[in-house]
Amino acid sequence: MDHQTKTNSRNVIFLVIVAALGYFVDIYDLVLFSVVRVKSFTDIGVSAAHMRTEGEYVINMQMFGLLLGGLLWGIIGDKFGRIKVLFGSILMYSLANIANGFATDVHSYAIIRFIAGIGLAGELGAGITLVTETMDKEKRGYGTMVVAGIGLLGAAAAATIGKHFTWQTSYFVGGGMGLLLLLLRVGTFESGMFKHAEQDQEISKGNFFMLFSDRKRFLKYLACICLGLPLWFIVGILVTQSPEIGKALGAKDALNAGTGIMYTYFGIAIGDVVCGVLAQVLRSRKKTVLIFQSLSVITVLVYLTSKGLTESNFILICLFMGFAVGYWATFVTIAAEQFGTNIRSTVTTTAPNFVRGALIPITFVFEFFVHRYNIVSAGFIVMGIVTVIAMVSVAYLKESFNKDLNYLEH
Repeated sequence: MDHQTKTNSRNVIFLVIVAALGYFVDIYDLVLFSVVRVKSFTDIGVSAAHMRTEGEYVINMQMFGLLLGGLLWGIIGDKFGRIKVLFGSILMYSLANIANGFATDVHSYAIIRFIAGIGLAGELGAGITLVTETMDKEKRGYGTMVVAGIGLLGAAAAATIGKHFTWQTSYFVGGGMGLLLLLLRVGTFESGMFKHAEQDQEISKGNFFMLFSDRKRFLKYLACICLGLPLWFIVGILVTQSPEIGKALGAKDALNAGTGIMYTYFGIAIGDVVCGVLAQVLRSRKKTVLIFQSLSVITVLVYLTSKGLTESNFILICLFMGFAVGYWATFVTIAAEQFGTNIRSTVTTTAPNFVRGALIPITFVFEFFVHRYNIVSAGFIVMGIVTVIAMVSVAYLKESFNKDLNYLEH
């Protein structure tokens, strides 16, 4: 191996590590509200009767920010470069999280989470785009697997810090970690594919409307978004509202959402590693995702039929539910592999954030069935809906394993 090859290998490894650490901070900040919801709301005077509905309001504001931010950072990534997104997004959400520690009422809390959501939207898409465009096509699945596997442990960090420190300190820690990571990012480098595409002045770059100008391209984009729906339903509703679901199931112990989030993300991190390896072994991302989607249905059935649930059983179920939806990195990799370099960042950044943002309509559908039936029946119905949509979406997409990504969309 010559000196240049060694240097390139070290640069790629450094890039993967920095992207993974960025995603670690991203996930920490993304799930922190779910972890400290009850503690922080109690401190700012929210009554127990309004705890769940006010929580939905704040989480939906954060998700709305993710929707807008996904569009903003995706376009910036394709027009001006992936590196600019990595710097700009982390600065925004780090400062927002520090500000969150000073929130004194629900509305200011919600506005700050909205701003944080805009910043959080850029992290994963830019990181995965850089990794997929920089690594060898045979091995890029391992790169995205490492990014997600390490990154998702940020949820465990959020749960641990949220449990042992005040909710204000938890937000300050998230903001501080982000600002420290900015120093590491000084050594990162831009994607060669982006630099090549940047030189072509006649090609439209970061044009979000290109995704809607062609029917086939639009359906492909829609399928990329829909295949991730079960994950955010499980995390955003079934685990986040576990205290209320636990009561409906007659749980023997009071279920703690923070603990549930932590073990769910432990499971997701393990699942992401296993999913990434399995996709490399099977040489198929589609088959692998379908296997994991089937597992997720089984784990939710177990959860929602567990009468008299104990805390230890709940932890175990969360671990397995997380594992079953641990195809997040593979999902984002599939999205990156479906489109050309000139709109790849737009797709890879908007798709996961539209999945997160889809929690807003999913929450409304869930609430509709809660009021018509009950919270457990609503869980069954909505899980069935999002799973069918996700499986149809996977079936629609073409296999992208080992696909050459050095091409443009016209």
